[in-house]
Amino acid sequence: MPLRILKIALLLTLILAVALPSFFVLAEMTPEQERAQLEKELKELEEKIKQYEKDITRTETEIQSLRQQISALKSKINQLDLEIRRSNLIIKDLGLQIQDTEGSIETTSLKIEDLRKKLAGTLRTIYEEDQKSLVEVLLSEETLSGFFDNLMALETLNLKSQELLGNIKDLKFSLEEQKGKLGGEKDSLEETVRSLAYQKQESEAVRKEQEKLMGMTEAQHQQYIEQKEISEQRASEIRARIFQLAGIPEVEMPTFGEALEIAKWAQQQTGVRPALLLSIITQESALARNVGQCYLADLNSGTTYHIANNRQFPRGINPTRDLPAFLQITKELGRDPLRTPVSCWIDVGRGPNYGWGGAMGPAQFIPSTWMLIKDRVSSITGSSSANPWSVRDSFLAAGLYLRDLGAASNELLAAGRYFGAPGLLAYDSTVVQRANCLQIFIDKGTISDQCLRLVFIP
Repeated sequence: MPLRILKIALLLTLILAVALPSFFVLAEMTPEQERAQLEKELKELEEKIKQYEKDITRTETEIQSLRQQISALKSKINQLDLEIRRSNLIIKDLGLQIQDTEGSIETTSLKIEDLRKKLAGTLRTIYEEDQKSLVEVLLSEETLSGFFDNLMALETLNLKSQELLGNIKDLKFSLEEQKGKLGGEKDSLEETVRSLAYQKQESEAVRKEQEKLMGMTEAQHQQYIEQKEISEQRASEIRARIFQLAGIPEVEMPTFGEALEIAKWAQQQTGVRPALLLSIITQESALARNVGQCYLADLNSGTTYHIANNRQFPRGINPTRDLPAFLQITKELGRDPLRTPVSCWIDVGRGPNYGWGGAMGPAQFIPSTWMLIKDRVSSITGSSSANPWSVRDSFLAAGLYLRDLGAASNELLAAGRYFGAPGLLAYDSTVVQRANCLQIFIDKGTISDQCLRLVFIP
């Protein structure tokens, strides 16, 4: 069984293990009791998800730190290897120099021995000459001067031989001294190599320990991701059930294949590539799975409240810019404005008085923007009244809007303008990154694990 299928099967098994016990308990409750129980479980899951996110961030940091440490250790080991190889080469060269020096010492010793023998012969001859009597000298030499010349020559030879012997002895001493010095250098380098080898062995042991720890951390990191996905899936199911109990109207939710076909059709009308359009819709509503979790609470102030927990949002629908348009849109489509889901206000880090909620449908148009584009949608579809909660109408409207925002020349900037704040919360870069992942999937039918999470778990 392929690993991906096995992981999916395991994920479904875990989801069922979590969900089925709750199902049988909830089946015996009243709708009010069930909703209260689900809201309690949802709150617990949201806390778990937050903790998983912290654990995922923490383990990601630990993994990155371990990777850096392992990389540093590998560099150190490689450096030690180079030092050991360099030192071994020097040791080998010193060994050869020592051998050459030993050979020179041996040759010099032979020369010394030969000179000693010659010197001994010369000394012996001088001695023998000194021992001759005057009669023998006179009888053996034609002249007395010849005798003295011979004796002087022997004395001169003796002195030169002794001088040469001294020089050769000095050379031997120098060679032996050089040999000792080379041997000392060789011993010192061999000790250095042993020290380097020990350091390398220690570094290898630490590296293996760090790699083992990183493997355990990566496994734990993956476990947190899987547990987070399971919790998010369960939370999504709970929200869907809460919305069902609250009577939220259903919104058509296309399969990925259906969404892709609609995006391709929208491309023919707008020129915006399907991958970018799908990425925008995924970012805004998870391909129509989440079109808003708030209801309008007041027809005058635009205040909204969260359907699941009744939290109030004073900055729900802008009362001057968007509320009149929202009431007109819902009236034209025959919807109850008090029972039509819109987005809640989201704190984007610019303070409690920044931004508004009230976005509608899969493409999450705010009402005033929808009013600017709805007639163009109707003229293309032939509908009497464009519907922001319709997948087809919302895809087309998003494509037209992205084209207006300059998607043909700069998708990143167009995505940022779509959100209303280029660069804020990395919305634009995330959209373009997901679009590129989707393009690979559309073109080749393959997708990496990173892209899989980015595309299907927004």
